[in-house]
Amino acid sequence: MDKPVKQQIGSIALLVECYSDALDFYINKLNFELVQDIDSGDGKRWVQISPRNANGTHILLVKAESESQLAVLGKQAGGGVFLILQSNDFWRDYEFMLAQGVVFDERPRTEPYGTVVVFQDLYGNKWDLIQTAE
Repeated sequence: MDKPVKQQIGSIALLVECYSDALDFYINKLNFELVQDIDSGDGKRWVQISPRNANGTHILLVKAESESQLAVLGKQAGGGVFLILQSNDFWRDYEFMLAQGVVFDERPRTEPYGTVVVFQDLYGNKWDLIQTAE
């Protein structure tokens, strides 16, 4: 009998200019954790990060090298929201990020689906911080 299909998205690639700057931002300003950092040679690394206590998809930091990659650095969603950071305590995480100097594009707002605010990463990619409605 064939095994049922079981798949999941393991990583989402995020273009960065510099591994160390990106790690500093995600670990110190968003409170993420380093999952893996493996030297692949030739200045390349396999660097995965994740929100703390998350289980599932990781973010793979990919150093932008080509002109086409550098051109979309900070614009991976064409100016819209690229990633959504889901929280079980919106105000705790919002206040922490605010204290760390994270740039917010707006004030937090309540929508039918939850409490949300748009913020930017160090390259200008837009993210949602959200706590979904119960």
